[in-house]
Amino acid sequence: MSLFQNAAKVFNKAVTPLLNAPVVGDRLSKSMAVISYTGRRSGKTFSTPVNYQKKGDDTLIIGVMLPDSKTWWRNFYPDPGPITVTIGDAARNGTALAQRDEKRGVRVKVTFDA
Repeated sequence: MSLFQNAAKVFNKAVTPLLNAPVVGDRLSKSMAVISYTGRRSGKTFSTPVNYQKKGDDTLIIGVMLPDSKTWWRNFYPDPGPITVTIGDAARNGTALAQRDEKRGVRVKVTFDA
């Protein structure tokens, strides 16, 4: 495991509980959520905090920073896959699709189920 991956693991473990903490959680939840998904190869369920932007009531965009050093988004590339997004106390199911741009950046679009 790389130094970056170790640092990300520590960060994720520290941030995730803060998303449900009084006062701090309300503020963080305006731009951070926890996503949960099942790995396509492993079949295991994973959860990780991410930054997001709302696009209406039924869509989120997750920008993946340093995408070549992360693997979670590949579960939604090139084909969409199921995802659960938890913001504060509310969990919503949806479908995620990752897209690469010409600069090798990655964005994951989440469309919530009706």
